Amino acid sequence: MDKRILAKALMECGCVRTGTYRLSSGKLSPYYLDLRRIPSFPEVFARVGEAYVELLRREGVSFDRILGVPTAGIPLGVLLAYLLKKPFLYLRAESKRHGTKRMLEGELREGEKVLLLDDVATTGRSLAWAAEVAKGEGARVEEAVVLVDREEGAGELLREKGIRLLAVMTARELLGELHGSGSLARDEYLRILEYMEGKHV
Repeated sequence: MDKRILAKALMECGCVRTGTYRLSSGKLSPYYLDLRRIPSFPEVFARVGEAYVELLRREGVSFDRILGVPTAGIPLGVLLAYLLKKPFLYLRAESKRHGTKRMLEGELREGEKVLLLDDVATTGRSLAWAAEVAKGEGARVEEAVVLVDREEGAGELLREKGIRLLAVMTARELLGELHGSGSLARDEYLRILEYMEGKHV
């Protein structure tokens, strides 16, 4: 998988934005990853699916089921489950108030190993929450995979919970590839690097 080609494709479909953005954590960031746009671009969607598959095969990750974290992890997880012929589960943002009232949807057997999947990891709180829900339903959770790791604490938080975080790219790699290909202006790139160095290194 050529990271430069993937990075450029993400930029071209509006998934990488520069400016000033407030993250779900409340922090202000000079860049934003809008990866929920990926399924609207079939060729990019397919390329992203292949990148996840390549990473998991390279790392030798084995699992019984894939669990999509709401909301962006759900379409990406469906794609990966289809490509790998693995059963798919997903979480609701909140438990439903009728029927089974479950937060986790799909078939899960006690002791099965579940791979968490999301689009981007920032603080890791969403992935940690998903892991707790899955474990509460009897699953084993040892790995989580994302397209981009912003390297803002997710890896450390998950490691404390015994979960290894895998990422197709770090944000630093993604932005470096965009700068190297001329898709990201030098002043914007340096501003983002300053943010990364000052806040998260």
